[in-house]
Amino acid sequence: MKISALNSVKYTPITNQVQTQTTTVPKELKQPQASALELFGNYNKAIISKNPVNKAQVSFKGYYGDQQPAKKLFWILKGDNDVYEDNETKRDLFKGGNTGWKKWVATRPEDLLKRSPMDAIQSICTLNKQPDCYPGIPSYIPSPNYGDKWGRRANYIEINPRTVALTEGDKKSEGLLNVMKLLPAIPPSSKSNANCIILSQLYPAMYRENDGKTGHSSLYTVDLHSGISKNLTSDKLCRGNQRMGDDEQVKAFNDMAHLRGLKTGIRMPLSAGQMTVKGEPFDWYKHEKAFIDACCWAVDLGFDAIFFDSAKHVGNWDMGNYCGSGAVPNFQQMQYITQQIREKTGRNDIALIGEKCDLNPRFKEMGLTAGNDWGRADDFNNVMHEYDKQRWNDEYAAGPVISDDNDRCAMPFEQRLSRIKTALNAYREPGWKLPVYMQMHDLFPLSPYSNTHDLMENGENRSTYGDVASHYNNIFNTSEASRKYTSDVYNEFLNAMYQ
Repeated sequence: MKISALNSVKYTPITNQVQTQTTTVPKELKQPQASALELFGNYNKAIISKNPVNKAQVSFKGYYGDQQPAKKLFWILKGDNDVYEDNETKRDLFKGGNTGWKKWVATRPEDLLKRSPMDAIQSICTLNKQPDCYPGIPSYIPSPNYGDKWGRRANYIEINPRTVALTEGDKKSEGLLNVMKLLPAIPPSSKSNANCIILSQLYPAMYRENDGKTGHSSLYTVDLHSGISKNLTSDKLCRGNQRMGDDEQVKAFNDMAHLRGLKTGIRMPLSAGQMTVKGEPFDWYKHEKAFIDACCWAVDLGFDAIFFDSAKHVGNWDMGNYCGSGAVPNFQQMQYITQQIREKTGRNDIALIGEKCDLNPRFKEMGLTAGNDWGRADDFNNVMHEYDKQRWNDEYAAGPVISDDNDRCAMPFEQRLSRIKTALNAYREPGWKLPVYMQMHDLFPLSPYSNTHDLMENGENRSTYGDVASHYNNIFNTSEASRKYTSDVYNEFLNAMYQ
């Protein structure tokens, strides 16, 4: 079915400037002993006395690209604005029950990756369209509205875009476009709780010479203020005199995920030894503002959440189990960072998630929204016990983990499915459900003997014959048992869809 062409969009960048203030953390501030509110007030007074407002130091300017980047992307890909219904999408709809307008496809992930980005956009528009309407890209695409506290009860699904990126020889690119291709197969948010995609990477890794290439380039590291990682973007998106900038590609991805009914977020390290700023070694006292601005830029590009690596260890807490490299921010500094992210972006609905953070009140006082505790979801009664302990706290909750970034992918499908069933159903009222953290392979199992930590450390080319298609085939487990498992997982999301 063809629709009339949408009105042509003239692409003129619009600059939106957000004023900020330079801040430096006084070294003498130490782990707090008084209340969080008192300490934050003292901290603010200290930084202001040492750093009076200097507007000449403003550096964070926010997103200044095209205001309809998804439309621009589609026009560059196709050459016109006509969005067609996608017959493959209609053919492959998940038929586990009456999903109403919250639809998704049951297509294998490796087959979705072989489709074109244009097909992915038309698939999303086909799934999103209302009955008796034509598919199309709206002029304004807001993030799904689940209130300011949505992150406290969300289902977080981390995807490593480098793993699924276009891999040609030693080159890695188009990670965002390829994650976009997977979006039609990810269940949209339910009636009460949001599903949130967390990207393992946004900014380049610390050793930029390997960015956009296969080989060792750890995603546990980041070089701030050096643009977007080349693993994620494409340098081929141009038509005539129109080119899709890297920031516009990020914003277009977020718009399509939001249109799909999903929230989005990124992973950010907190270990100084794992960060640089334009190649300069990171220091928490010198580069605090650079870190805050990098987080704010991600939010301005459309992300709704930030997952902080090593958040449990802020303030040198439980350092015996610390696996990072370098100093972490002190307690008051982290309070200031989370406060500034919300203030500078004007987004009180941002979800800030802490790795391995549990029920200790320090994590709520730190300004976090959710923690992915050490606990696993193998015991339904145990998760229900945790639910009962936390059900009246709408500011912060720590929830179960299905799997994390240290998964050897050897867990039996039955155990993985049981964890998902428990995590999605262990509540009495959906509004108080605990947050849940999982990985892409909890939906789409990776090939046997994959290791998610190794994938975070290295960008492999898994092609058998040097072709792109076999790389996609070899990423995922293509067995019938894997296919049945994914169908069973879909049924668990379906059961929770209208709760």
